[in-house]
Amino acid sequence: MRPYQLTSVPRRSRFFRSCSVACTLTFLLLVYIPSFAQQSTSDTSGYEMQRQRVNELLQQRSARFGQFDESLKKRTGIFGLKTKKDMQSSIDILKQIVMTDNNIFRETKMLLDYKDFEKSQIAEQANEFDGRINGYIKTISKLQREQERLTAEVDALEKSTRFYEGMLVLLGLSIVGAGIFLILRRQKLTKA
Repeated sequence: MRPYQLTSVPRRSRFFRSCSVACTLTFLLLVYIPSFAQQSTSDTSGYEMQRQRVNELLQQRSARFGQFDESLKKRTGIFGLKTKKDMQSSIDILKQIVMTDNNIFRETKMLLDYKDFEKSQIAEQANEFDGRINGYIKTISKLQREQERLTAEVDALEKSTRFYEGMLVLLGLSIVGAGIFLILRRQKLTKA
């Protein structure tokens, strides 16, 4: 057999090759999906931590408002009036509330930025996975076309091999027939 000559491949093994391509694609997808899920989990935990910070700041703000209400009710002056110290205490609490509000706005902006970043990262990963999947699909379709071409080539070679085998058998029978004819003719000539 020549090195470039293809041998006949049973139909069953062609089927298993097709299955192996599908199994390979499935394996690759299963390998990449868990890594995506793991990264998504770490991103979500970061987002949750940021949310907890905002919630803590909101609780601090609520507590300070409670302090502010108490300071408004507090009247330590003569005849139950507010003193300058009482008012300064209320003003200080209001300043703390404003600073807490500023921190809340800053942390909320970070939270929104984090969420936007998370969305863009997910979109990028989805595009990357789409690109990979499209690449796999192109590779699989290319391999399937190549397999179909090789199958057609094998079928053509099998047909031509059968044709040449038939011709060889016919030629062999012709030679055997001619040999028998010549032997019989010689025997008739030697008898006569």
